[in-house]
Amino acid sequence: MRFRLTVFIPTLIAILIAASLPARAFETRASSAYVLDINTGTVLMEKNAEIPLPPASMSKLMTITLLYEALADGRVTMSTPFGVSEKAAATGGSTMFLERTDRPTVEDLIQGIIVQSGNDACVVVAEGLAGTEAAFARMMTERARDLGMENSSFGNSSGWPHPMQRMSMKDLAILARHIIVDFPDYYHYFGQSEYHYKGRAPDNRFNRNPLLDLGIGADGLKTGHTQEAGYGLVGSARQGDRRIVFVISGMNSEKERAEEAEAIVNWAFRQFAMKTTAKGGERLAVADVWLGAQDTVGLVPAEDVNLLIPAVQRDGISAEIKWDGPIPAPIAQGQELAQMIVSRDGLNDTVVPLYAEEGVGNAGFGKRLMVAAERVLALAMGNDAPPAAIQPIPSPSEDTEPETAPADPAPASN
Repeated sequence: MRFRLTVFIPTLIAILIAASLPARAFETRASSAYVLDINTGTVLMEKNAEIPLPPASMSKLMTITLLYEALADGRVTMSTPFGVSEKAAATGGSTMFLERTDRPTVEDLIQGIIVQSGNDACVVVAEGLAGTEAAFARMMTERARDLGMENSSFGNSSGWPHPMQRMSMKDLAILARHIIVDFPDYYHYFGQSEYHYKGRAPDNRFNRNPLLDLGIGADGLKTGHTQEAGYGLVGSARQGDRRIVFVISGMNSEKERAEEAEAIVNWAFRQFAMKTTAKGGERLAVADVWLGAQDTVGLVPAEDVNLLIPAVQRDGISAEIKWDGPIPAPIAQGQELAQMIVSRDGLNDTVVPLYAEEGVGNAGFGKRLMVAAERVLALAMGNDAPPAAIQPIPSPSEDTEPETAPADPAPASN
């Protein structure tokens, strides 16, 4: 049977009460946007975030991802040379000015794609890894599905306008997170300010990311622009222990894109704060045990519960514990038994698994026999009530532990 209980955790309540200023929602000028807190997975803002749109050069992140994965798999090294086909050398738009006789290394191509936004470099990578750009585009689409990017498809490696070239802002954030988390050794290239292969194209040597030199923690990832897509940016910034990823699209100019991106970064770090709401191993509740050597078991988080807390009013946040009960013995110490779900107005819920504080063995024969007899008697009398529900740990101000959740608990906020 599924039980549900709204609980009050003293640490959580104290933090919620301390937060008293209203958080201001960010009203972006972008036609679509998505802001994600990397540490907690909290979505801070989304606007038309799951609509597939032309991503322009932001889709180069998918090309970089497949190249990074080839490096991780050992299929190539940083010094592996790639050939330049006639098609690649003739590619227009933003390029690193590769020539047919060049043999750029993987490291050259990474810098050419990230810093110079080289369309020619993307074609070289595509042909070098998959034989043809069309085959590589199919690989991009398949890999996107594997990564959970449900609204992405690719017709080329560079982001050149194509009917199949579509990505949602949420998908771009998923991809950016994958790059940051899974390829930390290669991420520094996104913060590189300039690069020009063999001294060519000095006017196209600067990184287009407008936030890198502003001192706000920005260190990646990729801009994009076409007439169809407008001006867009997949960005990331780190301040202290926090990192965010944000994606905007449909801006009207480079200036507007830069202003909007900076404003989003400032908002994301200033309107939210990380708080430790419960310590790892701290008992948050107890649950009844069925036919166990003990009648109850404590429920604890394995690690500190760190939540991103908006500056909200007290009634903006609630915590709820859900579990399947009664919990049958035997129970192993550390066994996952329940979930605590923290809800915050305007943010996605955070689910925290709770584990058995200690092991509980099977009840002895006498107790099992007694419980069986009681159960038979209850059924004979028509009483088929479920066992007692999980019990929350009371706040220090309470004299006794409540047997059930209060019908209308006092509101809490973080």
